[in-house]
Amino acid sequence: MTAPTESTSDCLGCEASEPSAGNYFVSSYPPFSCWNKEQLAAVPAAFGTPRSDAVEIPLGLYLHVPFCAERCHYCYYRSYDRPTHEQTDHYIDVLLNELASYARMPAVAGRPVDFVYFGGGTPSLLTTDQIQRLFDGVQQQFSFDAVREVTFECAPQSATTDRLRVLRDVGVTRISMGVQQLNDEVLRKSGRIHRVEHVERAWERVEPLGFPVVNLDLMVGLVGETDESFFRSLERIIAMEPPSVTIYLLEIPPNTPLFHALQKQQIEQLPAPWNIKRDRMRRAFEQLEQSGYAIRSAYAAVREPDLCRFVYQDAQYHGADLLGVGVSSFSYFGGVHYQNQASLDRYLLSVSDHGHARARAYQLADDERMVREFVLQLKLGKISADYFQKKFGISVAQHFAAPLEECEKRGWLKVDDCGVALTRDGLLRVDRLIPRFYLPEHQDKTYW
Repeated sequence: MTAPTESTSDCLGCEASEPSAGNYFVSSYPPFSCWNKEQLAAVPAAFGTPRSDAVEIPLGLYLHVPFCAERCHYCYYRSYDRPTHEQTDHYIDVLLNELASYARMPAVAGRPVDFVYFGGGTPSLLTTDQIQRLFDGVQQQFSFDAVREVTFECAPQSATTDRLRVLRDVGVTRISMGVQQLNDEVLRKSGRIHRVEHVERAWERVEPLGFPVVNLDLMVGLVGETDESFFRSLERIIAMEPPSVTIYLLEIPPNTPLFHALQKQQIEQLPAPWNIKRDRMRRAFEQLEQSGYAIRSAYAAVREPDLCRFVYQDAQYHGADLLGVGVSSFSYFGGVHYQNQASLDRYLLSVSDHGHARARAYQLADDERMVREFVLQLKLGKISADYFQKKFGISVAQHFAAPLEECEKRGWLKVDDCGVALTRDGLLRVDRLIPRFYLPEHQDKTYW
């Protein structure tokens, strides 16, 4: 069955039709479908020699904890439901062994860590003892003395007081909590196990603990969502006054339960089409701005821009090294992308046998590195002409003249001597316009 399309003639000048199912969110370049086993040989070379630019290039860590109480219907991340304590204990052991093998590499050893991100899955499913052991193990390999940001993802039901206190004590600076919406019926239809009361209780626990940044994630376009349910949820979130609010547009990749349910016509109410999702997103950011928030990217608004930085995102978009460990994790190191095994069993076995679990890779040429940074920085809403001139020796206005002219005519961005600035219309569809800036050989590649 072919994925349905919807008319988008009234949607900011979009193409004539746009798939309502599939991947659109761009988190890397070139597209993942370009990565392959043949390029895995580039990875040891990237780690095997001390880096002459290590002082200038920030190093970040990403640790993937793939366990959830239950998989949400729209989720496309690698996760496993209802793990036992023994399974999570063993996973932590293997994860720390993998990290230790990289910590000894010549290109890593002795480098300060700039940012750390614990993602999932649901890392907050770990017990307090497991969280402490995980952090102790990481800090035995890497000093946190110079770390600017440590993010830990939490789910409302598992954001208990004892867990949150441990996270504060081990040095977490940014809590990111997946709320999605404050409507029990929408949450139920999306496969979320928490309800509104769990969010409210979690907020009552986390707010007094003094984390520098607490981010609440929302989603637009969930099954069962209406204008009333979404904006009522947003009003309640704004009343909580979190330092950061992130809003994502629902996408429906083929590896999600929601996609399969749509294929089998098992959904009683279809998710909102793109024009409605984008209109809600637009109005949501306008409401956040009216409530004292500042827009910091295509997806996020913050109360205090100088204090609510998202180093994990900003550093990567400007070429930082990211060392990812855990099943299915992604890394970017020394100009080489690679991904770990996506199967938990294969991951555990591979680390045990080899000290790593790499499955596919891609080594970027110089022009690909430049395009990677350009398209990712578009998601921040602004491109500095001076940055690209100094780092890559190019004029972005000249190098990307044709796609910039097209996007400017459609009202998605503006170009001047300082660089490129996306309009609100451009930010609302940034992941759709980004492929226009790909190199020709990547224009027709599928994302995954």
